[in-house]
Amino acid sequence: MSQSTPKTILATDCGSTTTKAILIEQQESGEYRLVVRGEAPTTVEAPFEDVTKGVLNAVREVEELADRHFISDDETILRPVENGKGTDIYISTSSAGGGLQMMVSGVVKSMTAESAERAALGAGSIVMDVLASNDGRLAHEKIERIRRLRPDMILLSGGIDGGTTKHVVELAELIAAARPRPRLGSGYKLPVIFAGNKKASDEVVKTLGEITDLKLVENLRPVLEHENLGPARDKIHDLFMEHVMAQAPGYSKLMSWTDAPIMPTPGAVGAIMETIAKKDGIDLVGVDIGGATTDVFSVFGEVFNRTVSANLGMSYSVSNVLAEAGFDNIMRWVPFDINPEVLRDRIGNKMIRPTTVPQTLEDLQIEQAIAREALRLAFIQHKSFAVGLKGVQQERSISDAFEQKMSGETLVDMMSLNLLVGSGGVLSHAPKRSQAAQMVIDAFQPEGVTRLAVDSIFMMPQLGVLATVNEKAATEVFEKDCLIHLGTCVAPIGNGKEGREAIQVNGKSANGKDIDITVNYGDMILIPFELGDSVHAAIHPAKGFDMGEGPGKPVERTLHGGVVGLIIDARGRPFNLKRDTPDRVGKLQRWKFD
Repeated sequence: MSQSTPKTILATDCGSTTTKAILIEQQESGEYRLVVRGEAPTTVEAPFEDVTKGVLNAVREVEELADRHFISDDETILRPVENGKGTDIYISTSSAGGGLQMMVSGVVKSMTAESAERAALGAGSIVMDVLASNDGRLAHEKIERIRRLRPDMILLSGGIDGGTTKHVVELAELIAAARPRPRLGSGYKLPVIFAGNKKASDEVVKTLGEITDLKLVENLRPVLEHENLGPARDKIHDLFMEHVMAQAPGYSKLMSWTDAPIMPTPGAVGAIMETIAKKDGIDLVGVDIGGATTDVFSVFGEVFNRTVSANLGMSYSVSNVLAEAGFDNIMRWVPFDINPEVLRDRIGNKMIRPTTVPQTLEDLQIEQAIAREALRLAFIQHKSFAVGLKGVQQERSISDAFEQKMSGETLVDMMSLNLLVGSGGVLSHAPKRSQAAQMVIDAFQPEGVTRLAVDSIFMMPQLGVLATVNEKAATEVFEKDCLIHLGTCVAPIGNGKEGREAIQVNGKSANGKDIDITVNYGDMILIPFELGDSVHAAIHPAKGFDMGEGPGKPVERTLHGGVVGLIIDARGRPFNLKRDTPDRVGKLQRWKFD
């Protein structure tokens, strides 16, 4: 059985706390579908200190559910399939052991350093710090920072090809002076990737070649007008497996089992996002909100971006959400009044007991209010990072470049957004799917016509690495089993007077359902609209409201049903609910879908 046409696929994701295993099989019809899923605690730490034990435990659950054998007598993964036992291919992702933690550096903070950060984030890393020649820190402060953070890897960039080499060589000298020690393992040299001015390569090799494991790749900013992130991303993946994961307990054994390189979990999620956007020709935004971090992914105009908000999460980092958002911003989403000290105590309890789940309706409403703010803040950060190249088509000396301000415009265009995908416990496991829909609408404020979905059981990482081996299997399972389509949100830009008409939607669905509704400004309406049904609708925004063609101009769009339905949000864009908004609690109750 060749890897290009497998019938049985076993995939695992080794998370920081849980290892998830899924079994995918090709059906008689030829399409691939999810069969069963299992999970077990991750075992990278003491007392087990062997990640493969958690993998085998998760696979054993798959064995029981599928009534098939996948583990050999000597406790490895059986492959290929023989006599009904084993799998054709086995693949895995991992964020166990804290994932991939990197530092990046570049000459100009808002140019090459930002390109380096994009490359590292796109490869699935957590960027611990960004060093730049013009970041305002003294040399000894940068050296101390490198020593204290102990990254898994450093990406060094700077300068266009053929330009001045002085500043990038100085950055290399800072790294050499710091002599950084890796976080995992003591018997190997720290991996450093140089993706800068090729004219500086010889000096960088002379400075770092003996004291680090230095790898040279193509310049990620060869000219101001072009970004070339692919080679740096690929090398980050390679070194992640060769060095970082090879030092973690049991990973060398796991690597010997897999039929494709193990990918960092966030990088794999980004891979499936890119694959789907390219296949369907759409713009999309995806978010994974976890206990410690919130990752946002986007593809606009075929340009992929990922950001990590390492201080915005729903358990370990939940107090940071309160600190950054503020009490009033969280309370504006809560349909009752609560004392600020009581709210802080509840949030503090969640931080010190991160595995607890809400036990009362009030607890749930507070948690979902916090989630709205974590998502909103993470998306603001993402939009500020997902920008066009800075410094393009401007004549300047290097001194001028050092003074450059943030000048790129965000690539995130909410009016062109086709699909918004939510993932993470607070979204995927919300008691009602309508609650997940409302959280992403309130946090992201989609404009125009946007399909909404959630990841059913968080299998996007496994599908991301699968996409590198068999894109057909990955995309079919993503669309049929991974995504739960919530419905479509219709939201015009503009603001008006409450109670006055904002938008009309008319049409007959494919299943014969008539839709003829007028929604006033300040209202949000849910129309039950079944999954699989669609309508080619005429949408008429009122004067002063815009659906993408200009104020008051009608548009025709295809609206898709879902498990929640068709949502018409006429609360205005931008929509800014405040804690002191008149009748705030009454409005929250009126906007509820359930």
